Amino acid sequence: MTSDTPASPAVPADLAAPATLRAAFNPLLRPYLVVYVAWCLLVTVVFSPLTVVWLLGIGQWWARHYFERLTCELDDRVLNFRKGILFQVEKTIPLENIQDVTFIEGPLLRRFHLTVLRIETAGQSQGQAHNMQLAGIIDADRLRAEILLRRDRLRRELAGARADHDAAQLAALHAIRDRLDDIAALLRRERG
Repeated sequence: MTSDTPASPAVPADLAAPATLRAAFNPLLRPYLVVYVAWCLLVTVVFSPLTVVWLLGIGQWWARHYFERLTCELDDRVLNFRKGILFQVEKTIPLENIQDVTFIEGPLLRRFHLTVLRIETAGQSQGQAHNMQLAGIIDADRLRAEILLRRDRLRRELAGARADHDAAQLAALHAIRDRLDDIAALLRRERG
C-alpha cells in the first residue's frame, strides 16, 4: 500500500518519547501462589485443616483470578502496579523516587522458575518510603534495566530543569540588584 503523504523524518531513539512498557507475568505464578498459601496454612497449625480445601478448589480459583488482574506498566515518569481480587491494590511510584531494584529468589521460587522484583523507594520524610514486590515477571532483568534507565534519564531531565530554573532565578536577582544600584545612584545624585 502506498501513501501520498511525505514520510516523516526519523526521530533518533534517544530523543523519542519512551513508550509505555507493559510487563507480562509467568503463568507458573498461579501454581506458585497456590502452593505458597498452602504452605502458609500448613505452618499455622490453626488453619492447617483448610489446606485441603485450598488445594482442591478455592486456591485454584483465587490464583486464576489474581493472575488475570495483575498488571504492571512502566512509562517515562512512573511505574504502575495493580493486583488483588477482593481488595485491589494499585501503586503508582514516581521513577525519581526509586532507590533500588533487586531480585529475590527462594527455593520455592526457583522450583517454579520465578523471581521477585523488589522496588525500594525513598520518601521526603520518615515513614514515606515504600517497597513494592512484583512476583513472576517474565524477563525481569529487562524490566529492571529499563526501570533504572528511565529513572536515570528522568533524574537528568529534572536536574537540567532545576539548573535552568536556578539560572533564571539568579539572572532575575542580578537584574534586581542592578536596578537597585541604579536607584541608589540616582538618589545619591539628587542629594549631592
